[in-house]
Formats: sequence, structure tokens, C-alpha cells
Amino acid sequence: MVKLILMRHGESTANMQNTFTGWTDATLTDKGRQQAQAAGIALEQTAIQIDDVHTSMLKRTIMTALIVCDILNINWVPIFKTWRLNERHYGALAGLDKDQARQKYGVEQVESWRRGFTDVPPKLAKQEHQPAYDRIGVAIPLAESLEMTQQRLLPYWQEAIAPKLQDGRNEFIVAHGSSLRVLIKYLEQVPDDQLDQIDIPNGKPIIYTLDEQLQIVDKKVLD
Repeated sequence: MVKLILMRHGESTANMQNTFTGWTDATLTDKGRQQAQAAGIALEQTAIQIDDVHTSMLKRTIMTALIVCDILNINWVPIFKTWRLNERHYGALAGLDKDQARQKYGVEQVESWRRGFTDVPPKLAKQEHQPAYDRIGVAIPLAESLEMTQQRLLPYWQEAIAPKLQDGRNEFIVAHGSSLRVLIKYLEQVPDDQLDQIDIPNGKPIIYTLDEQLQIVDKKVLD
């Protein structure tokens, strides 16, 4: 049996401001740092030995992971950063207050963009320029549905995480609400029309126990 730990980053400035974030590189708030510290303390009490850490390329996940690793005294554990774990790209919604978006586009339309599996939010007029992605040759999307987010995330799961779990290594993923939602959809085989039932609060570790075939044996959320 191996452990897979999933956790959404601590509260970000965008979470606090109630804005759509996407690939915008928001930082943690004081509350977010406290949430990461509390998660580290909760994980310490489980006595699970974490072998590898995986984050997105956005600072809110990286900072959260570093805080947790410091609490656990495992700063030497490898941390792998990948764009494939990034939050879904919210396109032209990025930076927009969520309540203002509901007023502009309608409540049903915004919820469809947020929770519908195939719905793509309004696209950017042109690609943003961020040197981090130029460096690795990744084109920043104009917008992404949750389905598109899952499609670019799953190769990393299949190539970089699942093999480590099958080798008996305990893996810790610190990512985002949407990227974790579509990973959980895949792991738990959640139907498209039940995707909105997956709720992932900030800073709460979700611990899966997996068998040799990576089937779920147990799941618990540390609070």
C-alpha cells in the first residue's frame, strides 16, 4: 500500500479578493501561510514518509509545499515543478471579480464555465508572455475547459507520478482547485455531470491509500 496526498495551496491573494486567477501568479496571504503550516502539522501527526513532492509552476503551490516540507523537516525531498499541474487557464476571466462576472455574463453561464467539464471560458485576445513558459517551450493557453486541463495533466500523472507510486513511493501533490478536481475525477471515476460535487478547500490534505494497481483502498481528509 502506498499513500498519495493531494492538497490545494493555501489561500492566495486572488482567493481573498474573490477573483478568477488561472495562470496569474498570485502569492499566499498570511492566512494561506498559516493554512500551509497547519497542514504540515496535521501531516506530521500521520507519520507518513513523503518521498517526492510535485507542484505547479505557480508560486502559491511552491510556497505552500516549501512551508509544509519545512514543518515536516524534509526540505531535502525532491520537489518537481510542472506546468501540467497549473490551475486551469481562465482566459479573459482572469483577474475579474467573480461577482462582477456573474453580473456581466449571468450566474448560470459563470457556473457552467467553472464547473462544467467541457465549457471553455472567454478566450484571451492573444497569448500572454511569461518567461518561465518560454524557457520550457510551452505556449500559454488562451483559455481552458476542465476537460482540457485534465488532458494536459494526465500525461504527468501517467509518466511522473503513477510509476513512483507503483515503486512504493509516497507522493505529495500541491496544486489548485481545478487541476486537483480533474485529477480526483480521474482517480475516483466521477461522471462529468457530478463534477460540481468535488469540493477542494484550501490547505486541507487529502490522503489516499492505494493498492498495487493504484486502486483506492481508503480516503481521508485531514482537518
